[in-house]
Parts: sequence; structure tokens; C-alpha cells
Amino acid sequence: KAGIRDTPALALADWHSYAEFEPGDDWPRQWAETYVHTSREMIYDWLSARKVRFLPVVNWPERGMYRRGNSLPRWHIAWGTGFGIIEAVLMGLERHPRRKNLTIHYHHRVEELIRSNGAVSGCAGRLEDSGEPFTASGTVVVAAGGICGGDLRKVRQHWFREWGDPPPVILNGSHIFADGLLHDQVEAIGGNLTHLDKHWHYAAGIHYPNSPRPNHGLSLVPPRSALWMNAHGQRIGPPPLVGYTDTRYLVEQICRQPGQFSWQILNWKIAIKELAVSGCDYMTAFREKKKLRMLKELLFGNKELAGRLIREAKDIVTADSVQELAAKMNALETGHRVDPELLEAEIASYDAEIARGPAYFVDEQLRRLMNFRTYRGDRLRLCKYQAINDSNARPLIAIREFILSRKSLGGIQTDLQCRVLDRQGAPIPGLYAVGEAAGFGGGGIHGRRSLEGSFLGSCVLTGRRAARAIAG
Repeated sequence: KAGIRDTPALALADWHSYAEFEPGDDWPRQWAETYVHTSREMIYDWLSARKVRFLPVVNWPERGMYRRGNSLPRWHIAWGTGFGIIEAVLMGLERHPRRKNLTIHYHHRVEELIRSNGAVSGCAGRLEDSGEPFTASGTVVVAAGGICGGDLRKVRQHWFREWGDPPPVILNGSHIFADGLLHDQVEAIGGNLTHLDKHWHYAAGIHYPNSPRPNHGLSLVPPRSALWMNAHGQRIGPPPLVGYTDTRYLVEQICRQPGQFSWQILNWKIAIKELAVSGCDYMTAFREKKKLRMLKELLFGNKELAGRLIREAKDIVTADSVQELAAKMNALETGHRVDPELLEAEIASYDAEIARGPAYFVDEQLRRLMNFRTYRGDRLRLCKYQAINDSNARPLIAIREFILSRKSLGGIQTDLQCRVLDRQGAPIPGLYAVGEAAGFGGGGIHGRRSLEGSFLGSCVLTGRRAARAIAG
């Protein structure tokens, strides 16, 4: 309907390019191939049958920086965000003809896998509130998420070595219970864990406003018309950092900067058009499926979101001049000083090129913006070559951004039936793993990078294949 001519062969070629699979990654390769060949039936049609609906315009992130990513738009964004998907799945469970056979136990902390006669026969643990012990018998499916949450100890332990030391501040954008406890238990009984050093972190994290959790992070969708600066006010690059290109590259480059954090410099006009949040708490029109309100925000800007973030987020400062902005940035971040003259010169150079017009753009960020705007789905979300220090677009805005932990790309190795494999490659009877716990399939279906949109999809895919294998 949208005129996008995709094929499984092209999707798989893009997947392999972006993943950079390593020798011996047989199961991740097989899972990737399974995904692209069965995603319509196993994921899209299955969700659609449960009344999950998608935005009419397909999103196009991860186009690649030095490696080809998505050759075409592929990311189908669900109405209602993850909140809406959970509602749809729960509704399906409640209406299932065999609903009486399902019992859901909340607040149970599984701490041990039980083995008997060479097979996994159950699990044991304690109730979160009382500490009372419990045991449960039967086939075990590990669906406990990844290792990028908890106290972030696992993130630091398995930090990608080529990036150097992990940043002093990493914000937690995962779940408090995504702590890797069950990964340890699977490993203790002989299960094979692979690619634990591969993570899908985000570059634009801020402290979650008013959260009681330590280092709780909120993931911003980085505005593409903003300038990405280091701790001293110098533009990062070349090439300059731009969202929607290569998330892994963004994280890697910021980790090489002073302080291992960054600033994005923009203004009110850019903020209301391009600033977004990955999560349902702030994207209220999207979560509540209010189509007219969302259309209004696309056409005229999301002033409510921008204003709320400015009011609530401690990592955002505003000003009416570059000098004042630099002073507020330095008051917020005392460990590294922004050079006001350098910041002003970087902004002036960028704005001067915009003033010369698109025919004379040589700045890589502006050339990418030109390319983004050729796709109608991006034209709706992008300013038209907006200068930063524009008196008609104030206030100026600076956002201090930290690396935000999100998803584990590696995990428990599984075959195509989601059976957990031991270190010799044999399945462990009675034990399965799905979703992020299994590196979204095979212990690393995405390799080093994700094309995006495939995390939820692979949770559905692995869950359904595990259910079929268990049911026989």
C-alpha cells in the first residue's frame, strides 16, 4: 500500500550487513533467516488478529553510517506503544477458551533451576515481599529479560572491550529485574551463554524526572536537527552525530569523548517538531490512541511534551543567548566546562551554512537531513533546515545526555525450537528460553546491531515457536 517493495532476500542482506555476525554464529544466522521469512505470518498477522494496529507510515531508522542498515522503511510502530500491545495480549489470554488452565503468580523471584534425571523439572525461589520459599514443577521457559537492568553490574562486567572503560554514569533504561540472575542459573547447570558483551544502548538518555529509582533513565529520540556536542561544547565528529543513522556508532563515539557524555543543542522550534521520548509515560497521545491529537502534534508541534520535559527534567536548560546557555550548562555540569566561545563558533558555522541554502550544503548532517526529507514519513517529523541561534525559534535548549542501558543482544543460546543448548551444543531437556533472555533467539539474533522494530518481533517469534515445541 505504501509503495515499499521489500523482499526477504533484501531484508536478510541488510540484517547480515548490520549484524556483522562472527564465525561460529550459526544459530544467530539461522534465527535471522527464520525471522525475515516468517515475520509476516508469525508476528504481523498474529498481532493484527489480536487487534494490534500500526501507524500508517512505516518508520525508517538505522539506515547505517559506515555499514548499510535498513535499505527501506521497515519499522511498524504499534498504536498504543508497548502498553497497547500488553493490553491486547492480556485480552487474548482472558478470552482464551482454556483460560481456566492458566494461573499467573506475581512477585515470585526464581532463584534456582531444579534438575532430575538429567532434565530440568522445575524451579525454586522466594516470594518478593515475604521471602517465603516456593517450588514449581514442569517445563521451564526462561523469559526473564536481559542483563542490562538491575544495578547495572552485569552491564559493566560485560562492557564491550573495544570501547574502553564503561562511562562513570550509565542510566538504567531497562527493568530493575533484568539483572541476569537466571542467566547465571542457566550457566550453572551447563547452559551456554554467548555474546554477553553485545548490548543495544542508547546515546540520548536523561535522568527520569522525579523517579525514586537510582540512575533511572528516560530515553529521548534525539532530534536530528540538533547539534551534538561534547562536554566542552565542541561538535562531535567528523562525521557529525545524527540520529536514525547507526545507534551503536553514536554510543561508541560518545564513549570516546571527555566525560563519556554529550550535549544536544537545539531550540524551541526544533524541540516541538522533533523531540520525542521512547516510552508510554510521556507520549500520551500515542499511548491513548488519540489520532486527531497526534496528527495535530505532527503538523503543529508537540508543545505539551517539550514544555513538560523542560519543566521536569534536570538535564535540560534553556536560555535566550548562547552565552547564557553555556553558563547554565556549566552550572549544571561542574565536572567539565563548556567553552562559551567555542560553542558559539560551532553554532554560528552551522547556521551560516544553512543560510547559504541547500544547493551549497557540504555539512554531512545537513546532507543527511536532505536525504531524510525525501521520505514522506520523515518530512512530517523534521524541521526544514532550521538554524539553531534563530531569534524566532527561542529559547535555546541544551540537553545533557548520558548512555542509557537498554537491551542485551547476547544471551542464552537456543536452537530453532527455543531449547536451551549446553556447551557442547546439545539441548537441555525441559529447558527453553525466549525473548531477550535468549538474545532474542539463538543467543544473538541481531549480532552487533539491530535494524530496530525487531526486538518486540523476535519476542513474539521466539515465544510462539517455544509454545509450539512444548505443545508438540
